This record gives sequence, C-alpha cells and structure tokens, in this order.
Amino acid sequence: MKTSHGWFDVTEIGNGVWSIAEPGHEEQVHSYLIEGERDVAVLDTGMGVGDFRSLVVELSEREPLVIQSHAHWDHIGASAAFERVLIHPAEAEALARDFPNAELRAWFRPETLRGIPFPDGFDLATAMIPGSEASGMLHDGQEIDLGGRTLEITHTPGHSPGGITVYDPSTRLLFPADAVNLGPLYLFGLQADLVAYQETLDKLCALAERSDAVYPSHYEVPMTPADVLATRAALAEIIAGRGPDEVTADREVYAFERFVYWIRPGEVEKLR
Repeated sequence: MKTSHGWFDVTEIGNGVWSIAEPGHEEQVHSYLIEGERDVAVLDTGMGVGDFRSLVVELSEREPLVIQSHAHWDHIGASAAFERVLIHPAEAEALARDFPNAELRAWFRPETLRGIPFPDGFDLATAMIPGSEASGMLHDGQEIDLGGRTLEITHTPGHSPGGITVYDPSTRLLFPADAVNLGPLYLFGLQADLVAYQETLDKLCALAERSDAVYPSHYEVPMTPADVLATRAALAEIIAGRGPDEVTADREVYAFERFVYWIRPGEVEKLR
C-alpha cells in the first residue's frame, strides 16, 4: 500500500519494512524503515527536503537507529535530526561536514524536478544539509540485532569508499544502496573506484543468490536478483572490450537494456 505525504511517498513493503520515496526529483531516492521486535532501523535519511524525521515518527514511535549507506548528499539529508547514526569509517568525516546551499541548489535545477511542489517550510534559496557526527561505525561483516531480526552489513565500495549494503536474512531482502539500480550507475565521480566495484559486484551477486527481492536507493523498486547478476555480466562485457555508446568530458556511457554505466574515462583500462 502506497500513501502520499506531499514530497514523500510511503510504501509498506511488508514484514515490517517501509520504503520512503522522494519521487519529486529525477534521482527518485528511496530510504527504508525496517522494524524489529525491539528496535527500528532507518536506512538513509533522504535529500534534505521536508520533515523526514516527523515522517519516521509517524511510522514508528521508537527512536530509530540510522544506518547511513554512504555520505552522499542525497542520502544524509536528515541525519542530523537523529541521535543514533552509524556509517562506515571511510565516510564519517564527509558525514560530519555541512553540505552548503550553493551545492544543494545545483542539484535542484528545474530540469531535475518532476512536478511535485516543495513542502511548506523548504526554501531552496537558503536550504542546506547540516553535518552529523556519527554515534558509531559500520564494518564489513557486522550484524545489527533489532530484536527478532538481524541485519547483516557488507562493505560494498566502488560508488563511494565507505558504501555499505544491508541484507535481511529473515525476509531475504537485499538493500544495496547505490551499488546497483535500474538507471544510471554512477562510477565517474572522483571517489569512484572501478577495481573495488568489480569486487563489490561479486559480493552482491553472492547475496543476490540468497535474496528474493532487491531494494536499491534509486529509481524502480524492487529489482530482481537476476538484475544484480546482469549488472555483473554487463561489466564483464565492458572489460572484455565492448566500446562505450557515448563519451563526454567526464564519463564513458555504456547503455544496457535495464541500466546504464557511467564510468570515468580511463578506468576500464585498469581492469583489462
């Protein structure tokens, strides 16, 4: 069941899991709330538009444990509004920095918006994302016990150095954040590491074999486990010699049926 909360769409996935989507921006960001018998976890905190914390409180009265998949702006928007925030140590410093208005405005150009009004109280001319000090760190192989439900953390760098994936064995749901999705796969930024990403895809494919559905942080959800396997097969095709469909100043574009790789020029050669 999907309900609209203005800027946010909330969808009950089932088994104590909710998606909090932001369909008003082309990035189509998804954050997730996962309930255990004792604690509730929130995976990422959105783009900084609207009152994300109040929405979380509507879904659960318990103070959540925030799991930040990484520290890119579109995932940490309300992090500072929560007391318990975990992130991989490779991105703790980035989480603690303010994301200033000038940089935030650049991501909200008219062509990036999809016709949904900003909520009352949000002023793009002054909005910024305050930095947040993590209360704890996430590590590869860590398990987070929510009471009757344990989330498994896997370090999955490549898109960013401290990217993590959450796996819920009780429901066989996989939350890979920005590592895979059915849209552009961002591997062209300065933090991107294609060598690390190749290893990440091996980890994700192993997890996909244990999964029934995959919930990424952008675009269409859910993906299927087969989509994750296809992502790895596509990268193998690129490494084997497939040429880009387009080349721009900052990226090589490799288009496939259900997703597109955007890779920094020169990175593919490191794997050949």
